[in-house]
Amino acid sequence: MLTIKRLAEYVGVTVRAVRHYHQSGLLAEPERDASGYRRYDAQAVIDLIRVKTLAEAGVPLTRVQELMAADPEQFAAAVTEIDKALAQQIRELKERRRRVAQLTAGERLFLPPEIADYLAELRALGVSDRGLAMERDGWIMLAANYPEKALEWIALKRADLTDPDYRQSYLAYDQAYDWDPADPRVEQLADAMAARFVQQVQDAGADLAELSARQVLSADEQSLLSAHVNDYSPAWIRLNELIAHRVQAASKDHR
Repeated sequence: MLTIKRLAEYVGVTVRAVRHYHQSGLLAEPERDASGYRRYDAQAVIDLIRVKTLAEAGVPLTRVQELMAADPEQFAAAVTEIDKALAQQIRELKERRRRVAQLTAGERLFLPPEIADYLAELRALGVSDRGLAMERDGWIMLAANYPEKALEWIALKRADLTDPDYRQSYLAYDQAYDWDPADPRVEQLADAMAARFVQQVQDAGADLAELSARQVLSADEQSLLSAHVNDYSPAWIRLNELIAHRVQAASKDHR
């Protein structure tokens, strides 16, 4: 026969826990010996291990009490259900672990892989942190509001990045954020970017009068972007206006 201390040590619980199980009706309290001490048999060991295991599995104590009084068939069926619930919890925990691990994975936590890859390419190209943040915020809003179209756009953007001229223009545009609007480089960059855009439209066989969807967002989408990214710099505002004027002029020449 075992003392309460030996029983607790063998099962891996505290004496206080054993007493609590007695008070809760989860574990039958044995009779005391002539010296007034509780003495536990092998069945008490089995019962205490069952109670401890079920409690650690998250089974409510009221349910544990029911199971301790169940017949072997009912107990086995209940254990099967508990196992299924634990398996589901394990799957959920694994998914949570995966998500937590992604907290250090940068943009991949909140953007589709294709867009995250595009941002990684821009980072490798040398685009400023400011420019990357603006791209990231804009793509988050586009992906959230236009998930299918965003993937189409990003495929075109990544294709653009394979062109050395485009990469050079992109870097220049990024740097132009800090330029004075009157800087002669603004005019030069507008010429180069407008010419490239016109050539793209012509190569695609599109009508310049109907600007290609490859580069121009709808008014709805433009509003979405402008509401959620940093304000453009004065140099960017002028640069965009110059590009638009040059494209419009080219459009008139082709009519």
